[in-house]
Amino acid sequence: MIIEKIAAGVYGVNCYIIGDEKTNKAAVIDPGGDGDKILKIIEDNDLELEYILLTHGHGDHIGGVKEIQDKTNAPLYIHEADLYILKDKSKNYSSHMGTNPVELSTDKFLKDDDIIELGELKLKIIHTPGHTPGGVSILVDQYLFTGDTLFANSIGRSDLDGGNHDQLIHSIQTKLMGLNDEITVFPGHGPATRIGIEKLTNPYIR
Repeated sequence: MIIEKIAAGVYGVNCYIIGDEKTNKAAVIDPGGDGDKILKIIEDNDLELEYILLTHGHGDHIGGVKEIQDKTNAPLYIHEADLYILKDKSKNYSSHMGTNPVELSTDKFLKDDDIIELGELKLKIIHTPGHTPGGVSILVDQYLFTGDTLFANSIGRSDLDGGNHDQLIHSIQTKLMGLNDEITVFPGHGPATRIGIEKLTNPYIR
């Protein structure tokens, strides 16, 4: 499995390019900006982009979508509960970020327990609302991409439009903390961690 990380956009969001080594099929998770750099990684690794997957609809995670779609025609996926955020520059806060405002639609909705095939890889969608209503985490083998739901020793904020602190804690405790301790967590900001480490040390969910 190929995993490439790039700090994308003005907020340095963790964008991940994941690929199946056997088929060279790839997906991009949360292209927050720097579409040209993301496309170059795809090209340099001889990958074929199948999907753009969004863990949620906030502006710092979507700034590179249009450029990538213009070059690849890759379909965009997001949970239906976040579509209203994706489509509104005020609700996704891109109008306040000092960059071009972003308003997008989607090609397909992600649903809880969906399995998306990427070559021989299977991506499981886990609906983890709380940071936003349609927040999702994406499990691929022993790797979990959590967007702004779970960070190393922290959690996402819940004071933005559609956020709910109790719901966020419930999502993490019931959907993520039951996963294997050895699963590596790749969050939307900051360093990677592991499920087992967060069970022991994260002050918000211990």
